[in-house]
Amino acid sequence: MSIPERCDLLMVGGGIHGAGIARDAAGRGLGVVLVEQYDLAAATSMSSSKLIHGGLRYLEQGRLRLVREALAEREILLRIAPHLVRPLSFLMPMGPGSRPAWQLRAGLWLYDRVAGRSSLARSWSVDLAGQEAGAGLRPEYRRGLGYSDAWGDDARLTVANARSAADLGAVVLCRTRCVKLEPAGKGWVARLQHEDGDAANVAARAVVNATGPWVGAFLSDAAGVESRSRVRLVKGSHLVLRRRAAGGHAYILQNDDGRVVFVIPFEEDFTLVGTTDVPLPGAPGLVDISFEEVDYLKRAVARYFAAPVRDEEVAWSFAGVRALHDDGRDSDSRLSRDYVLELDRASNGAPILSVYGGKLTTYRRLAERVLERLARELHGVGPAWTANVPLPGGDMTGSFERFAADLAHRYSGLPPDWLRGLARRHGSLAVRILGTAERPSDLGEHFGAGLTAAEIDYLVRREWATTAEDVLFRRTKAGVRMNDRERAAVDRYLKARAGAA
Repeated sequence: MSIPERCDLLMVGGGIHGAGIARDAAGRGLGVVLVEQYDLAAATSMSSSKLIHGGLRYLEQGRLRLVREALAEREILLRIAPHLVRPLSFLMPMGPGSRPAWQLRAGLWLYDRVAGRSSLARSWSVDLAGQEAGAGLRPEYRRGLGYSDAWGDDARLTVANARSAADLGAVVLCRTRCVKLEPAGKGWVARLQHEDGDAANVAARAVVNATGPWVGAFLSDAAGVESRSRVRLVKGSHLVLRRRAAGGHAYILQNDDGRVVFVIPFEEDFTLVGTTDVPLPGAPGLVDISFEEVDYLKRAVARYFAAPVRDEEVAWSFAGVRALHDDGRDSDSRLSRDYVLELDRASNGAPILSVYGGKLTTYRRLAERVLERLARELHGVGPAWTANVPLPGGDMTGSFERFAADLAHRYSGLPPDWLRGLARRHGSLAVRILGTAERPSDLGEHFGAGLTAAEIDYLVRREWATTAEDVLFRRTKAGVRMNDRERAAVDRYLKARAGAA
């Protein structure tokens, strides 16, 4: 485990918030070490609904500032990561059990106004009867409303931020725990331990605790500081179905308990359905979808779609734990998705800043606020910069579609679906994987679903991937399309590669 003896900022937690803060801090001239006990985005940050949005339901709850900030961030992410974030149209069928039409129209009118000057289309009315948009819906849903938001690859956004941080000088350590923090001098000394048993110390002027569900436990166990804030743990689960909805739009459905469920196009050939809100008592950990949650999501689909979800349609499921800042509300679904930053100090005055709550869409702005808070603690912090600099792979000339077309022309001897998948995952960096390849065999073994040895080697070399799960379900989603034999072949390849290193 190679780490510097000292740094300005120790970043604990390799989810979207930790990676985003590390990128921002490194770009402001700070020496950064980021540690993650599992893999980047291994917990909450790979388990979202993949939406980059303001959140219509937050308007209903009166959280205007959160919606305005999120919609502004939506525009920034569309610009700096066009390969990972793209516009998506949402349809809201109106019929039995839905909110009154006037209420929905009023909400969308306000959503449009809060968004201000947006690159996306404003809301509209849609005739669902006999149209592609209504294909598969129950006949009683003949009218609907549409609005614009965006979809984002949560896990790859996390990796892209970490990659950018490393390119700017940050040290990124996966499968490494910060087991202890001790005040020393004017800062901290952190004991870091890799999963293989190797350990080392690093001195840091400040620490940021962005451990999500573990935020309170890390603060007390590692730093000996009792948190003044609390989090409420909520499990959110999703189903991935064989493609069900026609067209490229998503649906927002109101379930029988008043909550909304999204039905979203996913990875070209699939449909994502989610999410649930299930209180999670006890200590946080890695979780799975329950039978009750499967039934809940199936029931939501059956309220609107003519054909019920069959078990054989389910290609994959995933679940994650959201750590919501506990503001005292009774209902988990009404807890704020906003973030709270809490600054504590050791006996020597050394700062440790903890992040409570937050959502995928606003991760970049959260990082800016963290650095604003720490500027008084860390002298010489540079100005904000991340709103105008593309994430790795995002510096494409023209639109994503133009880039994908140019890539297909340049590498005409390779399958177009392979190239499009690479473009979606890596943007302009796809050419680093493709190199001078002229035919499929030039990229090494093909494991299925467009995943080649050349890409796996790149993911290991540049993106900290070590296991089959890292590759198949976080760095790519190739695992959703593969069978057991193909996934096992990826596992064998990685183990053989590690053994030869």
